[in-house]
Amino acid sequence: MSRFFVDAIVVGAGVIGLAVARKLALCGLETIILERSNAIGTETSSRNSEVIHAGLYYPQGSLKATVCVEGRAALYDYCARRGVEARRVGKILLAASPEELPKLEAIAAAAKRNGVLDLVPLSPSDVANLEPELHCAGALFSPSTGIIDSHGYMQALRDDFETAGGMLAFNTPAAAIRCGGAKIGLTTGGAEPTEIEASFVVNAAGHGAPGLAARTTGLSRKMVPSQWYAKGNYFSLSGRQPFSHLVYPMPDHAGLGVHATVDLNGRCRFGPDVEWVDENHSLDVSASRAEQFYGAIRRYWPGLRDGALQPDYAGIRPKLHNATMPMPDFRIDVPRLHGVKGLVNLFGIESPGLTGSLAIADMVAVALGVASDKEAHPSDR
Repeated sequence: MSRFFVDAIVVGAGVIGLAVARKLALCGLETIILERSNAIGTETSSRNSEVIHAGLYYPQGSLKATVCVEGRAALYDYCARRGVEARRVGKILLAASPEELPKLEAIAAAAKRNGVLDLVPLSPSDVANLEPELHCAGALFSPSTGIIDSHGYMQALRDDFETAGGMLAFNTPAAAIRCGGAKIGLTTGGAEPTEIEASFVVNAAGHGAPGLAARTTGLSRKMVPSQWYAKGNYFSLSGRQPFSHLVYPMPDHAGLGVHATVDLNGRCRFGPDVEWVDENHSLDVSASRAEQFYGAIRRYWPGLRDGALQPDYAGIRPKLHNATMPMPDFRIDVPRLHGVKGLVNLFGIESPGLTGSLAIADMVAVALGVASDKEAHPSDR
C-alpha cells in the first residue's frame, strides 16, 4: 500500500466539499479531495431545485439560519465575480387558505429575527398582479431569493481549488479514518488503496458521512448520528410556462412543500415531495406520484390542466430525522465538540446547504484554526 502526506483531506466533491476544499487551499494548505464517483456533484448537489434561499424559515441562531443569510450574500457576490449565472427572480410564499395565514405571519417574524428585512406582504390582488393564475389568501414576496446554475457554480469552485494547487482524486472512496496520533490517517479504497496522513480531515461525504464517521477510530460512537433518506421527486410542466417567479406553499414537516421553480431557461418544474426510502432506492420518478402533485399544486394554481405534469428527476436528501421526528439543524461537528484534533464532520447538510456553502466553508476553516473570523469575509470568497 502506498503512502503520502498532505496538509488537508476533504472527503466528498459535492458543493460543500468543493467549497470547503477551495477555502482550505486558498488558506495555503496542500489539500486533496477524495471523491468516490467519477465526477463532481453527482448526488445531492446536482439533484435539487437550484434555489438561492433568503433565510426565511429557520430558527433564530440555528446553523441553517446563519449559513443561509451569510452564504446568500457571499454566493451572489461570488457568482457575479466568477461569471456564474445567478438571478434574483424573487419568491412568492403564499397561504393557500385563510387557515394558513398564521403560518405565513410566523414565517415573516422568523425571517425578521434572522435579519431578512426585505420581505414584502402581498394581498391576493397584489399576487394576482404578479402572477395572475395564482390563488391565495395572502402572501409574502422575497426579492432576494433566486436561482443559480449549480453545475457552473461547482465548476467555478473546482477551478479555484485547482488553481490554488488543490488535487482531486476521483473513483477514490474513503474506507476508514484513524485518529489519535500526531496526524490523522485515512485509508482509501478503490483500485489502488492508499494511506494518506494529514493535519486536517473534513468529512463532507453527504449520504456517506455518518458511515465514514462510524469507521473513524478515536471518535466516540456518541458522535455518529443515525441517518434516514427522503427522496424528493420532481415533475416538469409541458406546454405554456405559467410563472416568472418562484412559488412556494407553506412548508411541511420534512421540506418546503411542492413548490414551483423556474430554471434559467424559463422552464417550470414542481417539487420536491417527500418519499421516505431506503439508502439504495431508485432515482426513477414514478408517474403514479403525479396524482399527489396535482392535488398539492391546485391548492395554489387551480388552472393546472390534467396531463400537464411529466416525471422529471429525483434526488435523495441526507436526513438526520425520520417521518416522526422534528427537523433538526445542520451538524457541523468541529474539534471542540467531539475532541478529535483536526477533524470536522458535516452531517445532514441538505437545503439550504447550496446557499450556505461558502459560509460553511468559512466556519470549517475558522474551526480548524487556519483562518480567523476577520479573514473569513466575503472578499475571500
